[in-house]
Amino acid sequence: MYHNPVMLKECIDGLAIDPAGTYVDLTFGGGGHSRAILDRLSTGRLIAFDQDSDALSNAPDDPRFTLINQNFRYLVNFLRLYKAFPVDGVLADLGISSYQIDQAERGFSTRFDAELDLRMDRKSGLTARQIINHYTTDELIRIFRHYGELPNAYRIAMKIADVRGAGEIVTTTQLKDILQPLAERGRENKFFARVFQALRIEVNAELEVLKEMLTQTIKVLKPGGRLVVLTYHSLEDRPVKNFIKTGNFEGIENKDFFGNLIAPFRPVNRKPIVAGEEELAINNRARSAKLRVAERNRDE
Repeated sequence: MYHNPVMLKECIDGLAIDPAGTYVDLTFGGGGHSRAILDRLSTGRLIAFDQDSDALSNAPDDPRFTLINQNFRYLVNFLRLYKAFPVDGVLADLGISSYQIDQAERGFSTRFDAELDLRMDRKSGLTARQIINHYTTDELIRIFRHYGELPNAYRIAMKIADVRGAGEIVTTTQLKDILQPLAERGRENKFFARVFQALRIEVNAELEVLKEMLTQTIKVLKPGGRLVVLTYHSLEDRPVKNFIKTGNFEGIENKDFFGNLIAPFRPVNRKPIVAGEEELAINNRARSAKLRVAERNRDE
């Protein structure tokens, strides 16, 4: 197993597992959530997704389990293909696997010197190196401002554009050295985390893919089925929160003649679940995590 999943018990409890039900783990990774789901199933079935081919080697040998090496944006298509439609629960842990972070050559961690990559699926085309060296300054400003929420996005983009004119920027260490003067003293780690977050979101189209997946859960979940989503930053959490509450990503409420909210889901918890002190002491990844659980309403 690559890592200890964040809030494992809370995620599994949120699914309210029927031992004979059909469940989907959209982010297989190290397989921690999937194994915990299988432990709760008897005659039930589990379908898991992971676009990272490295995850395939970690799949459990279990006839009730199917691992699909694809992006979860294709949720509906593959559930139909595998005749697993509709389902009783869907789980998504949107964090990066510790295994991916620890693989220096993937470029996910600023701790290592590696080529600028950041692809979740190494078969896909766009890399962080291509973004840094070929995006226009306006495009760079956009991703650092919107995806990194960096107030000095303009200065970051201009610095990159100035340096790359003398030669291609290839590695994580090169990029860090170039941007070091723009990092606030004492907050360098947070600054670089946001720079690389912005690049990773752009490389993998993470927010677009998230919205596509959430929209499809309306189709795939049975009435009463559970949607369980674990987010790690506000750019992920905001659309999840709005979608669960209203059925759209803008948070616009649609009400019937009597003033009752019309939405495909009912939030199970009014506020997001966060990790307890005991877990925080042993799992630093849990610090920023928010868990939201929703139940599929019956269509009117």
